[in-house]
Amino acid sequence: MQKTIGLIAVAAAAAFGGTSGAIAQEPAKPTIVLVHGAFADSSGWNGVIEQLNKDGYTAIAASNPLRSLSGDAAAVAAVVKSIPGDVVLVGHSYGGLVISAAADGQDNVKALVYVAAFIPEVGESAFTLSTKFPGSTLGGALQPVPLADGNVDLYIQPAKFRAQFAADVPAAVTGLMAQTQRPVTQAALEEPAPAAAWKAIPSWLIYGELDQNIPAAVEVFGADRAKVQKSVEIKGGSHALMVSHPAEVAAIIEEAAATRVD
Repeated sequence: MQKTIGLIAVAAAAAFGGTSGAIAQEPAKPTIVLVHGAFADSSGWNGVIEQLNKDGYTAIAASNPLRSLSGDAAAVAAVVKSIPGDVVLVGHSYGGLVISAAADGQDNVKALVYVAAFIPEVGESAFTLSTKFPGSTLGGALQPVPLADGNVDLYIQPAKFRAQFAADVPAAVTGLMAQTQRPVTQAALEEPAPAAAWKAIPSWLIYGELDQNIPAAVEVFGADRAKVQKSVEIKGGSHALMVSHPAEVAAIIEEAAATRVD
């Protein structure tokens, strides 16, 4: 009798694709590639990464050069190509344009997540989108630094950084963020989007109600046009959602990672 039961168990395991009597394992979780935007760096994702790691995901915070949209997208695309298996590509702010181009033609990118980010159509730029609806106060907060090659680096004035970028983040944190911010070139913000990968890849959006860099209306417009799978508004949220609301950002990333869209 026991021998018969054992044979039945082995047969059942084999039917489900198991080996050595084990039930088939769940598919490996996708790698999460996080792309920061202008006036930020990869450390802004720290809280999100902690939550993703806790939930069993591997995350890579890619360094975004912030020099040109085409060059930035190529740099991120190279990271994606180096990863075996599925990828969920996440972009913050200007990083939304970067992931929209970097994911184009990449078969292993299974989902795009836009975090307080632009969702561009081909030919649109950060500058054209940011003025599509009223509400952005970024222009008055910028500090330009001319470069030797004729380009211009753009920073947010440190005294205006918290109100402009991260009003819902503690002042002690935003003080450090202001001093360590990465500048973006004016050319990068003016460069038209070369691709719109959201047309072929399922997408998600999370945005802040009180975003002063990219008006919420711009983000909702992009989400509606892209027919995103889900759009989440954070009440009172600033532009720096990955810092102020890492749990909510991680949650929508994990939802995108777990969703299978036919």
